[in-house]
Amino acid sequence: MRAFTDLLKRELRLITSDHSLLLTLLIAPVLYAFFYGSIYIHKEEEKVKIAVVDADGSSLSRLITKEINTTKIADVVPVANLEQAREKMYQGDVEGYFYIENGLESKVLSLQQGNVVLALNASRFLPSSDLTSAITKICLTLSAGVRLNYFKMQGKGNEVAMQETNPVKLDYRPLFNESGSYGGFLLPGLLALILQQTLLIGLSESMSAEREEKKLSELLRLGRGSLSAMLWGKGLWYFLLYSCYALFFLTVNFQVLNLPLRGSGWDISVLMVLFLLTLIPMGLWIGSLFKSQIVAMQVLAFSTYPIFLITGYSLPYESLPKAIQWISALLPTTPFLKAYQSVTQAGGNLMENRGAIIHLILLWMFFAGLFIFRFRRLEKKEGKMVV
Repeated sequence: MRAFTDLLKRELRLITSDHSLLLTLLIAPVLYAFFYGSIYIHKEEEKVKIAVVDADGSSLSRLITKEINTTKIADVVPVANLEQAREKMYQGDVEGYFYIENGLESKVLSLQQGNVVLALNASRFLPSSDLTSAITKICLTLSAGVRLNYFKMQGKGNEVAMQETNPVKLDYRPLFNESGSYGGFLLPGLLALILQQTLLIGLSESMSAEREEKKLSELLRLGRGSLSAMLWGKGLWYFLLYSCYALFFLTVNFQVLNLPLRGSGWDISVLMVLFLLTLIPMGLWIGSLFKSQIVAMQVLAFSTYPIFLITGYSLPYESLPKAIQWISALLPTTPFLKAYQSVTQAGGNLMENRGAIIHLILLWMFFAGLFIFRFRRLEKKEGKMVV
C-alpha cells in the first residue's frame, strides 16, 4: 500500500510540474468534448438549398414544390429553366435541382407514367442522401394520393381504394437514432474517442518523460521492485481522473447534446472501468517505446483518425480488409465501441455483449504483459535500469 501511495504522490508532482501533461489531462478532454460536440449539436442538416424547375405549372407541380419546401431538410430556390439550375449547382449556390416535366399532372391523372428528375451534387454525401430520401418520400406519397382519388372516382370504397393503392404496407420504425441523423450516430463514439486519446497521450507523455529524464530506476525503486505495483501505482491517478471524466461525459455531455442513454448505469460503469484498465498499460507501453515526450505525443495525436477508421464504427468491421481487421482486433477501441454503442444507444446489457467484454479482458492482460516485458528489456540493457 505504501508503494501505491508513494507512486501516486510522485505522479501528481510530475503532472503538476509538466505544462504539457496539465493541458492534455485537465483541459483537453472537456474542451474537445464540448467543442467537437457543439459542431453536431443540431445533428440534422436543415434548409439545404435545391433549385426547382417547374415546367408543368400545374396545381400538382405547385403542390410538390410546396411539400418539398415545407420539409426540414430543403429550401426551394425557384429557377426558370434547366440551364440556370445546372449553373447554380455548378457554382455551389444549390446542392442540386429538381425538374418537373411539362404535362406531369395530366399524365398522372390519366394514370400514365409521369417523370421528374432529381440531380444532386453527391460530393457531399449528407445533403444528397437526405434530400433524396425526403423528395422520394414526397413523390411516393403524392402519387399514392392521386391513385387513391382515382379509385374512389371509379366507385370503390375508401378501404378497397386504399388496398389497391397500397397493396403492401411498409411499417418503417427506426428503433435507435430515430431521426437517422449523422450527429446522433457520430457523437457517442466521438466522446469515447476523446476520452481514449487524451488518456493515451497523457500516459505516453508521462512514461516517455521518465525515459527522457532517466528516472526509470527511481520509478522501480518506489514500486519496491515490483513492476505490477509500479504499473498500477503510476496508473491509479489516471484511472481515478478518467473515471470522473467518463461519468461527466455520460451525464452532462449526453444531456447537453441531447443523446439517449438507454442502458443501465451499472452496465455502462463496468464497461468503462474495463476500458480504462485496458488503456492504462497500453498507454504506458506506448510511452516506453519513445525517448522523447514530444515524439510520443505527436505519434498518439496523429493516430486518432486512423484508429477511428479501423475500429468498425464508421465502416462495418466485416467490410474492412482482413489485415486491417487483425490490427483493429488489437485495439481496445474496437470491442469497447461495439459494446458501448449497444449499451448506451440500443439499451443492451453486458451479457448480450459478453464477446466484446471477454475481448477487452484479454487485451487488458495482453498490454499489461507487454508493458512488463518491455520494462524488463529496458532494465537488462546494461544490467541495471537504463534508458
